[in-house]
Amino acid sequence: MCTIMCYCHPQADYSRFAGGLSRTVSRGPDAERILRVRGGLMGFQRLSIMGLTESGMQPFSLNGNFLVCNGEIYGFRRIKEDLIQKGRHFESDSDCEVLLFLYEEMGTGMFASLDAEFALVIYDGAADEWIAARDPIGIRPLFYGYDADGHILFASEAKNLEGLVSDIFPFPPGHYYKGGSFYCYRDITEVSEICRDDLETICGTIRERLIAGVTKRLDSDAPLGFLLSGGLDSSLVCAIAASVLKRPIRTFAIGMETDAIDLKYAREAADYIGSDHTEVYITREQVLEALPEVIRALGTYDITTIRASMGMYLLCREIHRTTDVRVLMTGEISDELFGYKYTDFAPSPEEFQKESVKRVKELYMYDVLRADRCISTHSMEARVPFGDLDFVSCVMAVDPAKKMNVYGKGKYLLRHAFEKDGILPRSILMREKAAFSDAVGHSLVDDLKAYAGSLYTDEEFAEKAGRYSFATPFTKESLLYREIFDSFYPGQAHMVAGFWMPNREWEGCDVDDPSARVLSNYGASGV
Repeated sequence: MCTIMCYCHPQADYSRFAGGLSRTVSRGPDAERILRVRGGLMGFQRLSIMGLTESGMQPFSLNGNFLVCNGEIYGFRRIKEDLIQKGRHFESDSDCEVLLFLYEEMGTGMFASLDAEFALVIYDGAADEWIAARDPIGIRPLFYGYDADGHILFASEAKNLEGLVSDIFPFPPGHYYKGGSFYCYRDITEVSEICRDDLETICGTIRERLIAGVTKRLDSDAPLGFLLSGGLDSSLVCAIAASVLKRPIRTFAIGMETDAIDLKYAREAADYIGSDHTEVYITREQVLEALPEVIRALGTYDITTIRASMGMYLLCREIHRTTDVRVLMTGEISDELFGYKYTDFAPSPEEFQKESVKRVKELYMYDVLRADRCISTHSMEARVPFGDLDFVSCVMAVDPAKKMNVYGKGKYLLRHAFEKDGILPRSILMREKAAFSDAVGHSLVDDLKAYAGSLYTDEEFAEKAGRYSFATPFTKESLLYREIFDSFYPGQAHMVAGFWMPNREWEGCDVDDPSARVLSNYGASGV
């Protein structure tokens, strides 16, 4: 990951800007540059992944236009070759350098053409105009706000903007900003025509698209690693990668030292695919000690995001401390497409699809945010194959009646798509879905809840929770997270839509905890 930051004001204060940029040095520890252009300031902190030489340092410039981008542009070598054939000359091996050439040719039309995950800002020198954009899922982070005089600022993280603007807002995925307005260039959830192919054809397409999504993300000039929980999603990503690379990959798993449910499954998957596997054990004391720094890194008070981040954050910290890995592949964005445990209760295909649309649209506030912060805080880059744009579009278009759990097994289409390949043992491929935070160890969530419970009497909880009119805490645990969040991001709770919870309008889903463990159909998922 890298940090980008821009202050779109000709008289922008350099020292205040530099102070904001300095708060995310871990995102881009390799180099930092601040450039003053006619319209303001552009800042960049670099994590070298593609094109490791100094020539890959940003901002890039071309004919009076300037660019900062935190992104991965898939297929950039083909794009670059086409541009070279047109007489274009490149200064670096960075994938992001092609963007200024594409902007010259296509303007803002280039955003919809990109197969990429990105957050970028362009200063168009000729027009004296600022343009910003974010990928359709929001895999790469971007925030904005306005100073006291109404000038806009953009930054990779909310903490960059603290003290520079009064209100911080997440930049909407699939949009670009130009001339003071935001425009949607792609709604990734929009389906023009429902795919009503037969089951085998659908599963064959899913298999093909996911393999392509993993394969293109294996391209890196820096060392690559894989997070492996032992669940279906991360295990599939690892198995596909090992099959494509035809060599042992490096996998990493984490669990509580007392009841690490997932470690045994991660080990089983790792042994099967022949990976170089590392296990990390954590304690209650480590979890509680890390809680404030995790919430500061995340910039959220959401219960399930924080719970699920504890293990991931501590694992990434250990990977950064003990290895040379700079890119981590993860298994996020599968549940939003194929279903959670709670979507087994969806009353109709229409309701299932509606819920999927909602969850994909909100990914940038929850699971995608978690993956980015846990990994980037420790100076590594996250890659998310299930977020491949072709793959997401493909699954969103599948007849929702076929995506529902009518097979006695959740996420059946994804499982069946790889059933004949033999790249995973059947015990992993057909393993029931377990909540990530719970599978790290039921005690992780239990310890967090018990700790929060020890901090407030019932009377104190009622009084303190009542102070919040937006996203009102409803448990002592949620109050604890909100108070820690407010200590770092006062007055910025609107950055998150609210608490991630199952759809309480559905029968069987009116629960008071986001964990799938409280659902009646959880069954053997956590065993």
